[in-house]
Amino acid sequence: MPFSKHRRGHTFFMIIFFVCLGMTTEIFFTAFMALFTGKPVNNKPLVALAGTTYVWMAFIYGLIPIIAHYLYEKVKTQPFYNRIGLYVILIYTVEFISGYILKVTTGSCPWEYKTGWHIMGLIRLDFLPAWCFFAWMVERLYVFINNRVIQ
Repeated sequence: MPFSKHRRGHTFFMIIFFVCLGMTTEIFFTAFMALFTGKPVNNKPLVALAGTTYVWMAFIYGLIPIIAHYLYEKVKTQPFYNRIGLYVILIYTVEFISGYILKVTTGSCPWEYKTGWHIMGLIRLDFLPAWCFFAWMVERLYVFINNRVIQ
C-alpha cells in the first residue's frame, strides 16, 4: 500500500517529485511549442520562451506514483509498446475526465484546446508522440526511484 507506515515518506516524496517533474515538463513543452508554432504564450515575445502550466496540474501529476504503485507491477513484464500504449490511454483518460470535471465545476478547462486534432477541446490526439515520450520517461524515473529507495 502506498500510504502504509513503511512507504508513507517514500510516497510523499514521489508525489512531490512527479508534481515538480510534470509541471516543469509542461512549462518547457508549452514554451517550445509556442516557439515552434509561432504563437506566443501570454503575448510574450517568442524569444522569451515563456511557458505555462496550471495549479490544477499538481493534483493530476500527483496521481502518478499512486497509480504506478498499483499498475507497474502488473504490466512490467509486458512488451515496451504495450506498456507505453496503456500509459498513454490512461493519460488521455485522466486528462479528459479531469478536464471535463474542471469545465463543469469552474466553467472552463484550463488547457482548452482549440487547434490540432482534439476531442471536445479536452485532449489533443496529435500530442501522442509527446505523451509516449513522457510515459516512457515517467516509467523509467518511477522504477529508478523505487529501486533506490525501497528495498
